[in-house]
Amino acid sequence: MSIDLNVMPKLGFGLMRLPEKDGKIDIGHVCRMVDKYMDAGMNYFDTAYIYHGGASETAIKEALVDRYPRERFMLATKLPAWEMRERADVERIFNDQLHKTGAGYFDLYLLHSVEDGSNYDTYVKYDCFSFCMKMKEEGKIKHFGFSYHGSPELLEKVVDAHPEVEFVQIQMNYLDRTNPVVRSQELYEILHARNIPMIIMEPVRGGMLAEMPPEIEAKFKARQPGMSVASWALRFAASLPGVMTVLSGMSSEEQMDDNIRTFTDFNPISDDEMNIINEATEQILKVPQIGCTGCRYCCDGCPANISIPDVFRTVNTLRRYPDDWRSKNFYSQLLGRSGRASDCIACGQCERVCPQHLPVINLMKEASEVLD
Repeated sequence: MSIDLNVMPKLGFGLMRLPEKDGKIDIGHVCRMVDKYMDAGMNYFDTAYIYHGGASETAIKEALVDRYPRERFMLATKLPAWEMRERADVERIFNDQLHKTGAGYFDLYLLHSVEDGSNYDTYVKYDCFSFCMKMKEEGKIKHFGFSYHGSPELLEKVVDAHPEVEFVQIQMNYLDRTNPVVRSQELYEILHARNIPMIIMEPVRGGMLAEMPPEIEAKFKARQPGMSVASWALRFAASLPGVMTVLSGMSSEEQMDDNIRTFTDFNPISDDEMNIINEATEQILKVPQIGCTGCRYCCDGCPANISIPDVFRTVNTLRRYPDDWRSKNFYSQLLGRSGRASDCIACGQCERVCPQHLPVINLMKEASEVLD
C-alpha cells in the first residue's frame, strides 16, 4: 500500500454535521473549529458531494482551502452513485467537486457507500474504478478508496478484484461489532487480514454513544474521571490495529475541544477498560434502539419534510426512558420545522438512501403510534 498509516492524524474532521445558523452552515463557527483543529496539529478533512445538501464542499473551501496553504491539509471527498444517470456524470461530478472545493486535487478520493445492489452496480456500470485511477495518474487524486455499507461477502469480492484500492472506510463502533446488519467486526477482520488501512466512520454512532444511562456513565467516570463518555467510543475505534484515522462529525467547538483532548497524547484502550466497554455494550443492547446514525441522507427529498433522524431519536429516548416527559416535549417543538411521523406517505426514497438499511416506513408507523 502506498498510503502511509503514520501520515494521517488519528482524529479526522468529518464535515457531515457542521453547525448551522438560520438553516445554513455557520461559516464563522466552522472557521473557528478548523483553526482549533489545525492548531492541535491535525489536518484531515472529510466531506462529500451530498453533505449538507451539497453545501459542505463549498463551506470547506471558505473555511479551509481559502485560508490555509494547500500543503498544510489533507482533503477527502466522495463520488455518489445515486447522483449518476449516465457515464458522463462521473466526470461532471468530479469536476464540480474540484470547482466547489477549490482544492486543485484530492488527497483521498472515495466511491461513496459501496454496497450490495444499485450502488456497487452503478460504480461498475460507469467504470468508476478506472476513472479514479485515471484521475490519480493525472495528479488530481493522491489516494483512492471507498466507503462501505455492504455485506462482508461483497467486501471480499471488491477488495480482491481491485488491488488498486489503497484504503477502505467502514462503520465501526463498540455497539455495532455484532450488529447483524452492519456486521462491523466481520468487515474489520476482512480488511485487517489483507493489511488494507482503514478509516473509521460513525465511531460514536451518530451521537448515541456520547450519552449513556447513568449506571454506565458512572463506570466510565470512575475509571477515567476527566474524560467524556464519547471519548471511550473514539478511543475504542482508534485503538484497533490497522486504523489510520477515526472520523468525528463535529458540530460545535465544545465537541472539537473534547475530541482534541481525547487524541492529544493518545492512550489506547487498556484490557480492563475493554472489559468495561463490553459490559456497557451488553447492557445497552438489552434495550432495542433504532440504529439511526443521524446522517440525514433521508431528509433531502422527503416529500413530507419529516426530520426522520430526530423522530427516531425521540423514539429511542422513550424506549430507554419511558417516563421522561422531555422526549414528547422535544417532539412537540420539532413539529415547528418538521412534518409529523404520521405524515409519511411511504414513498420509500428514505429507504433507498439509508446506509443503515433501516425499514424506515415501518419505523415511522411505529413512531406515529407512539408520538402522534
